Amino acid sequence: MSKKYFTIAGCNHYYGNEYMKKGMKVKLVKEPDNEYAQEAIQVKIKGPGKVGYVANSSYTVKGKSMSAGRLYDKIGKKAKAKIVFIFDGSAICEVTDDGLSSK
Repeated sequence: MSKKYFTIAGCNHYYGNEYMKKGMKVKLVKEPDNEYAQEAIQVKIKGPGKVGYVANSSYTVKGKSMSAGRLYDKIGKKAKAKIVFIFDGSAICEVTDDGLSSK
């Protein structure tokens, strides 16, 4: 699996990101019935639940991380990632399990 990075956006609409730490595990869940975006991907953390979405706008995608549109077909219905960088109101994560591998 090649390395895939994405930005968590919308943190300020939920719990902020002050509690996020490098290495913290996150879960990605596709949300195909989202009324605003067909390729929406929720980001969840054990405990608080939904903490944001994978960024999908040139204004919210940080650096060379993937937008939700680019990442959507590269993961299964659910995937796992870890936080690698934290910014004001967002974080960049690396996909650790794309949810596509058969075991």
